[in-house]
Amino acid sequence: MERNQKAQPTIELSAHLQESWTQQETNNVKTVVDFFQHLMNEHNFEYTLKTYGGGTYIQHNRMIPNNISGLIGYVKQMVKRYPEYSFDVKKIIASGDHVVLHSHTTFKAKHRGNEKKGFIITDTFRLENGKLVEHWDAIQPIDGFTRFLFLMIGGKIANDNSTF
Repeated sequence: MERNQKAQPTIELSAHLQESWTQQETNNVKTVVDFFQHLMNEHNFEYTLKTYGGGTYIQHNRMIPNNISGLIGYVKQMVKRYPEYSFDVKKIIASGDHVVLHSHTTFKAKHRGNEKKGFIITDTFRLENGKLVEHWDAIQPIDGFTRFLFLMIGGKIANDNSTF
């Protein structure tokens, strides 16, 4: 059955689980998927802040402030401008305290599933004792619009953390 491209994306955890993962890695993946689903796809900022805020969260994307509240503020602005903004997670990799999501991101529901629109994003999270503590990303714009947008917003610095 073909997936409805306009439906809100849901990260299907069961499609990504690997038997080779340790229990810690599986738990870390479950945490990252819950966090990412609520923040990036459902845009449920209250749940995200209540569940994942409060601790130290180092952000290595230089355009986004530190802490979960800084990330939520950034995503809120993105969603205000692009209410259908969402992530379709294609691959999940877990290694110890690190979880990597490889995703296709689009701004419009009608572009979901269209590999000629949006961004390819790789998000890497580090967890400590099951808590999100650090994030890096690599972003590749696909089409002319996203390349232009990336060029326009790419220079703003919101934290002093290294990119590595």
